[in-house]
Parts: sequence; structure tokens; C-alpha cells
Amino acid sequence: MIEFGRDILNSQENATNREWLVTNGIGGFASGTLAGVNTRTYHALLVAALNPPLDRHVLVSGIDEEIIYKDRRYNLYANQWAADSVEAPGIALLESFMLDGTLPVWTYRIADALLEKRIWMAQGENTTYVHYTLLSGSAPMTIGLKTMVNHRDFHTVTRAMNWRMQISRVENGLKIDAFYEAQPIYLLSKDTHVWAEHTWFHDYYLATENYRGLDDLDDNLYAAWFETELAVGKSSTVVASTESTPNLNGKKALKAAQTNQKELLKTAGLKRNSNASLRQLTLAANQFIVDRPTPSAPNGKTVIAGYPWFADWGRDTMIALSGLTLTTGRPEIARQILLTYQQFVDEGMLPNRFIDDNSEPAYNTVDATLWYFHAIYSYYMATDDQELIADLFDTLEDIVRWHQRGTRYNIKQDEDGLLYAGEDGVQLTWMDAKVDEFVVTPRIGKPVEINALWYNALNVLAFFADELDKDGLIYERMANRVAEGFAKFWNEETNYCYDVIETPNGSNDPALRPNQLFAVSLPFSPLRPAQQQMIVDSCASNLVTPHGLRSLSPRHAEYVGDYGGDKYMRDSAYHQGTAWGWLISPFILAHLRVYKDKKAAKNYLKPLLNNLQNHCVGSLSEIFDGNAPYTPRGAFAQAWSIAAALECWHAIEDYTPL
Repeated sequence: MIEFGRDILNSQENATNREWLVTNGIGGFASGTLAGVNTRTYHALLVAALNPPLDRHVLVSGIDEEIIYKDRRYNLYANQWAADSVEAPGIALLESFMLDGTLPVWTYRIADALLEKRIWMAQGENTTYVHYTLLSGSAPMTIGLKTMVNHRDFHTVTRAMNWRMQISRVENGLKIDAFYEAQPIYLLSKDTHVWAEHTWFHDYYLATENYRGLDDLDDNLYAAWFETELAVGKSSTVVASTESTPNLNGKKALKAAQTNQKELLKTAGLKRNSNASLRQLTLAANQFIVDRPTPSAPNGKTVIAGYPWFADWGRDTMIALSGLTLTTGRPEIARQILLTYQQFVDEGMLPNRFIDDNSEPAYNTVDATLWYFHAIYSYYMATDDQELIADLFDTLEDIVRWHQRGTRYNIKQDEDGLLYAGEDGVQLTWMDAKVDEFVVTPRIGKPVEINALWYNALNVLAFFADELDKDGLIYERMANRVAEGFAKFWNEETNYCYDVIETPNGSNDPALRPNQLFAVSLPFSPLRPAQQQMIVDSCASNLVTPHGLRSLSPRHAEYVGDYGGDKYMRDSAYHQGTAWGWLISPFILAHLRVYKDKKAAKNYLKPLLNNLQNHCVGSLSEIFDGNAPYTPRGAFAQAWSIAAALECWHAIEDYTPL
């Protein structure tokens, strides 16, 4: 169990730098800091997916609790109004914080009383529960809840001006209509009194957005006052929802949320005495799996790449699929995801990402489609589901044909069998940082990991053909040709691979990056064992950090070891030294292949798992500084970071040297 005491919670810095997350399985979520101070545009009690899994809007931004106990007033809230103006009396009253699975639980010490607060969401609904229980005390306690609402895209801030929302009474609470045809917001409770209010609170200061160089002042509407008297041992629940009739029974709703978590652990084969980190990773994995219904697949599934700001990305989904679903005993979810994405294959390409307004997906990726082959192969090796590969086989063949003759963005097979990709102004690989029209790491030419994935994909297709009693000889020959061409990547001077060959100026890029690890870690490798070992050794010496792998060697002239500042500074550092948690997976898998040393592999994984206590507690961050102390940065909870940790854990545990 993840738990913190006063040493962390009563420090504004420590309690504010740690965040929490709950999700609803359709793209919506709630998040905030342990202190209660909102520091991001994404911090809110209800971020609703109005067109699941996207079109996410902040509807309920927070609740300020005001307590009367034995005729004394106590305030539990924490707000920041300017860079140097923090109003946070609640921080000093925080006794403990823990995660009940992934559900946050705060305990406040108020004189001789203990008050507990829990937050969770209903699965499949844009519904958030805030549940209070008076655990102990010598008198009843009156709780007043000043409830703040909004209605904005979660990437933006509100400047209220003369905005007037319509607030009307409904059974058990209030209905808020922010504007004409807006999604109504319902604030409900069976066990409290409620009064409508309409007062704008201006200039909430969002410190993290200021750090990121973005708009940092937000206005929120005080729309409702809930008040109830709690006796010792009694509870009260406030529900924020887009549903007009959500379940208002807090105890039953909490039981349902806890039961869901128990079922996830049971499905994964985990028990109470199973490793705590493994249990936490398994529960965190579920937070990224969301519904993506389509006309032909109403039960479609996808993966949110990361919270709080990412949508579902093709590349991230396919990289994370095995770790999020197969290691957690949920192959049926993997199957749904693979079939969902089949519907979006176009000109031999998977989408790079889906757009928040649900317009046409963007196809600017060369690697997402190749990761699709790997994801299907991983699924098949875990399930032996021939029916699925039979259903997908024609699609996979069509993908290969498109890559042979050429598709978008100059993606095409060259005469040497290798894949060439790229054009000016576009970034197609996972190293995709772009500032306005400036592409930070263009990598136009033949990138090493793209051709490792291409070689792997052709071998996978040949394998599937054999499994289905089809003729796969053409794909075997294509793979052999790629293996011959892949020899061009080897740099005899450095004893590792070029990162990109045959760039537009005719040169080969000798930068030491982690991309070449995929030529070792994927099931089918085009490299000789001696080459594999030299790559692993070079990456271990220059790229490995306690929290993942650097995106560029510190010895490189363009290395940037600290990630921060405005958008230009951040994106300029994103792939120029920043460490990525998900890259621990190809490194550990490659290390196991080369050294067959489970203990050494486990020692590389352990430091990353320590971050379950940091940034977003109970999850793993997207990126970390490349320099010590390797501070977590970026999205506070990233799908492929969690997936990589799970994949490595199980690969190490299941590894048996030949």
C-alpha cells in the first residue's frame, strides 16, 4: 500500500509535487495534488469525456471543505491565487494519505476527530464521488462543501467575464447549464442539504502551467453549497456527474469500485501476499484502457497514451498492448484493441493519434503500423488465437504491399529492402518533437528502429502464413533481404549502429541513441550475437539511468539533461537527453537475450518502480531528467511506462535460459 504521513503531507512542496489520478474507463478522469492545490488545467474532480474517449472538459474543478467542530471552524481547502499567495490551511491538518488500490484516501486530524475523504469514479460514466466519513471524535461534525464548477476544454483556462450559468434545483441536488446546448452538470447528494450559489472566483494560479510557459490563471464558479452533520461512524457523499440519475448510494458505489479492483487483481492471478509493486502496476494498467466504440464495433477498446493530456495514439497503444493486457491476464481486451485499430488502417497505415475533437485521425507515423505486427504476434504467442490472425491476415498483407510501393510521407521500401521515410516539416518516428515548423530530430532517411521493426514485421507475417497454411515464402525472402541491407547500420568505428542512415544530405547519423536496442529486443533480430552484446554494453554505459534510458548520449554535443521551461525549451530537450521510462523494456529484454542474467535485469528495473511513490502516486511518469536526480517530468501517468515495467517484470520472472 502506498501511504504518506505528516512528514510529506504537511510540507506544501512535497504534498503539492505529488499527484493522484482516478479514471472511468471511457476517457474521463479526476486528478489533483495530495495537498489539494490545483496546479494544472487538468486538475479537477470531474474531467468528463463528452464524446468518449475524447472531447474532455473540466466540469467540476474542486470542493473547498469548511468544518465546524465543537463550535470551532476549520478549513480543509488549499488554493493558490498568485505565485506567492497560497491559502492552504488544510495542509497542516492532513494526518495521512494512502491509495486504496488506485483510489485516493485522505485523513484529516481536526482537534480530537479524524475525518476521512475518498474520491473515485464510476466505471463507464462521467461520474465522480467525494465521500466523507467521520472516523472518530467526541461530537458530531458539520461539513460545508463549497463546490466549484466550470465548462472548458481541459487544455485551456477560463476567463469568466460576464458568464452567467443557469442553476436549477432537481431531485437530490442541482443542475448546472453552463450555456445553450452545453452538457448539463449535476451536483447531487442524498444525505446533505444543498443551496444554489453563483459567484465567480477569479485568478486561481496554476503553478505547473506557469512552469510550462502556458496560461496560468483560471476562473471557477462557486455554484453550490452542500452542508450536513456527521455523527461518528457516519458517512456523506457528494456526486458530480453528467448523468441525471447516477447511483447516489456512496457505500454501494465505493464497494463496486473496490470490487472492480479486486477482480482485476484476481484476473491477473495476484493475491494479497503478491508483490506490492506488481499489484500496483496491474491496477494502474487498467486506468489507460478505455472504450472506443465505433459503428461496427460498439465494444471497441483503445489506450489513452498518458494522463493528464494525451489522447489515444496508435504507436503508444501497440507498444503498450502486451504489458497492459497480456501480463494482466486480459487477452480479450488485447483482441478488442487489435480489431478496433484494424478499422482505421488506411493506405497501409495505422493512425498516429486521434484528435480530441474527434475529427479525422492523423496518420503521421511510420512506426505505429509496424508495432501493430508486434502487438498481434505477442497476442498470438499468449493465446494461440488462429481465428484472429486469420481475420487480420489480409490487412497485414495489404500493409506490406503499401509499404513496398510507397504510402504517405514518402514511406517506402528501397532497393536494398530497407524502409525509407520522411519529408521536410514532418516527424514520423517516436522521436516526434516539433516546435512550430522546427522539427527537433527529423530523422529523415532510414531510421534504425524502423528497419528493425520492418524486419520483425516481415518475419511475423511469414510465421502467420505458416500457422495458417498459407505461402509465406515471399515474406521470408523479403526479411532475408532486409537483414542483408541492415548490415549498413553497423558503425565499425563505434561498435554500435548508426541511428539513421542515408539521410537527405547522404550522411549516416552516428549519434548514440536507444533506438538500436529494438534490433536486439524484438523477437526477430537482424544482428549477430556479438553485435547485440556491443549495443547492450554501449547503451548500458551511456544511456541507462535509474528511471529509464536517455534519448541521447551525454557525450553528444547536443545533449540536454534537464527538461523544463517553456514549450520551445521542453520540446528541444524531449529527445535530446531526456530519459524515458518505457525504454527500460527494450533494454532489459535485450540484456536478457545477451547476458541471460535475471538478477542483473531485475536490478535495472527496481529503481524505476520506486517512482510509484512520486509524481502521480501509484503510476509511472512519461519522462525524467537525464541528469541526477532524474526528476520525473511530462505526463504524470504514461501507458507505455506502466506497460514496460509489467512486461519487464514478467519477462524476468518467466525467463528460462536455453
